[in-house]
Amino acid sequence: MLAVIITPTSSLPSIVPPPEEVSSAVSSAASVTQSVIATTTSSTISVISQTSDFLRSLDWTNPSWDLFIILFFIVGAFLYGLSLGRDRIIVILVSIYMALAVVNSAPFLQKIDDTGVVQGGATVQLTAFLGVFLALFFIVSRMGLMRTIGSKMSHGPWWQVLGFSILHVGLMVSIIFSYLPQGILQKFSPTTLSLFADPTAQFVWIVVPMIAMAMVGGEKGD
Repeated sequence: MLAVIITPTSSLPSIVPPPEEVSSAVSSAASVTQSVIATTTSSTISVISQTSDFLRSLDWTNPSWDLFIILFFIVGAFLYGLSLGRDRIIVILVSIYMALAVVNSAPFLQKIDDTGVVQGGATVQLTAFLGVFLALFFIVSRMGLMRTIGSKMSHGPWWQVLGFSILHVGLMVSIIFSYLPQGILQKFSPTTLSLFADPTAQFVWIVVPMIAMAMVGGEKGD
């Protein structure tokens, strides 16, 4: 005869955690969520406050470099960008990335001094970037990249057009700022410099359009 051994239920490990642990985990998650929301809200309010103070500090009767940047942003993002449409702005973004890679990799546009610091002519580099960008945009617009975006250039939803317009203008401004000498950068306000000349801000302007293009590409694939 076969002997059947029955293990008591009380000796088996419990899969369901005790109610005290569940309550503690829920409370901890709620606390972290509240902390993230509070931090995000505080940062957003701070940015809005700084932007408001910056706009109030502008002297509209005496145009400055900061006022020029604001006007360039408005015209480029809200007027010119909206007239182009989403897919054409994506082509512009691709051309900007390609031009940036070409100019930053060209050995004849920069030299390295004894301390290892890159010393390149700002005017030469900026002119080269704009020239390469225009040439690449002309070439890319007539290449197979247009067919990968779509058989017919789509204007896209208005919110996508507006988002890409802001991103492509911000990226262009941040790249231009990266080529400007320190003497010219000192003419801008700290707020403008923190938005476009700060290394972290420039990194954000470069990365965010890539993420946006990847998201739009995923939507088209679906």
